[in-house]
Amino acid sequence: MDRQNSDDIMKFLDGMASSDDVLFGFLDEGNHSPEDYPDSGSFAGGEESDMDNDAAGCNSEENKTFWNEQEHLLQATLYRTSSVETKIRQATKEALKEVRSKGLQCVCRRSVTGGCRSCLRGEVASRLRDAGYDCVICKSKWRSNHEIPAGEHEYLEIVDKSGSKKGEIRVVIELSFRAEFEMARGSDEYKRLIGILPEVYVGKTERLKSLIKILCTAAKKCMKDKKMHIGPWRKHKYMQAKWHGTCERKSAMLVDTETEEDKSVMPKPRVSMLNYGIYGNLSSGMGRPAAVAVV
Repeated sequence: MDRQNSDDIMKFLDGMASSDDVLFGFLDEGNHSPEDYPDSGSFAGGEESDMDNDAAGCNSEENKTFWNEQEHLLQATLYRTSSVETKIRQATKEALKEVRSKGLQCVCRRSVTGGCRSCLRGEVASRLRDAGYDCVICKSKWRSNHEIPAGEHEYLEIVDKSGSKKGEIRVVIELSFRAEFEMARGSDEYKRLIGILPEVYVGKTERLKSLIKILCTAAKKCMKDKKMHIGPWRKHKYMQAKWHGTCERKSAMLVDTETEEDKSVMPKPRVSMLNYGIYGNLSSGMGRPAAVAVV
């Protein structure tokens, strides 16, 4: 974990106290009427081929209309929250505030001052479990194909079973959501759209699918207008695979550490097979069994 990533974590935690609305980017249920925004349900799911149609022409008026529509759709999707999401979102806020107040110490082998995102996920997951939520760390992996390269991604997930009528509800918690869609060469319109996104996403998987499609449509339009090819890691299928592909679920963060007890154990003497007979005879002659590791 490099120093820049560590600094990002510190800024992330330090900015929480005064900017919860910016950090989470959601309005609590009831503060805003969903009717103020158009229905964004048509953006849920979909294949890459659906995005191949041109969203708008290249003239300035059509561009302006396109970006205004994307902004409206994005806000509508973000504001359509539920009581379950609101409850988990508040618990996530409290967990992050607690981590900030106590400080984040990196406990993995690549320990750095200020901590890393992997350790932050573990700390938040632990606190959410203590609060009574079935929170796990998910690690998704996918193979390369002719469209996208292989990759992997980690995020948090809570399975809510409180609503018996609706069955299980999967809620994704992504602690660096906005950063996943930022592009250094993005246009001003694209950057303004990304600026609407919350730093932390807490919401249903269905809502996340809608957001991904809106943002990937915008990214494709942005690159087309700049006459640049969009990277395969920016494509709709690649971004969907991060949170909706096959994943490994674990309830506790597996820490790769070397304890003080491990350091105190002396290694066995290592000798060559050429000298094994000599060492063995010497040990036997002194009344001790030979303890060697053959290499």
